[in-house]
Amino acid sequence: MAQRLLLRRFLSSIISRKPPQGRWAPLTHRAPQCSPGDLTVTPSQARSIYITRVCTTTFNIQDGPDFQDRVVNSETPVVVDFHAQWCGPCKILGPRLEKVVAKQHGKVVMAKVDIDDHTDLALEYEVSAVPTVLAIKNGDVVDKFVGIKDEDQLEAFLKKLIG
Repeated sequence: MAQRLLLRRFLSSIISRKPPQGRWAPLTHRAPQCSPGDLTVTPSQARSIYITRVCTTTFNIQDGPDFQDRVVNSETPVVVDFHAQWCGPCKILGPRLEKVVAKQHGKVVMAKVDIDDHTDLALEYEVSAVPTVLAIKNGDVVDKFVGIKDEDQLEAFLKKLIG
């Protein structure tokens, strides 16, 4: 209880403080122009602060129109990971797949679809078990696998997709 009280006092003293005027340059927001491998540098006047923005090639699908726009209509080949929060193998495959997709430097992107949230997409693409991974190019499913794969197998899967 005493620790909690001390923590509250400490936090309230920090929050109530105002930084001295003129010591730091104000941070300005710039719209991100993101491409794989980008490094954004934002120096201030008092000291240099470097911010690295990681431009990820992985995104979560929000709904059917989002899937249509970002996957089916994509000019870039897309790997679609159908997964579930409760699925143990999905928790192993997901990070592996993200790592292998990131190595491709934007030649392929990855969409993640939670089957519990998007059962309609899972039914449409005949997903009967998770994890199921589809390779979609120009709106068509060109390859598919179910279950866990090691990194070498995932790289071979992506090489076939990219061409």
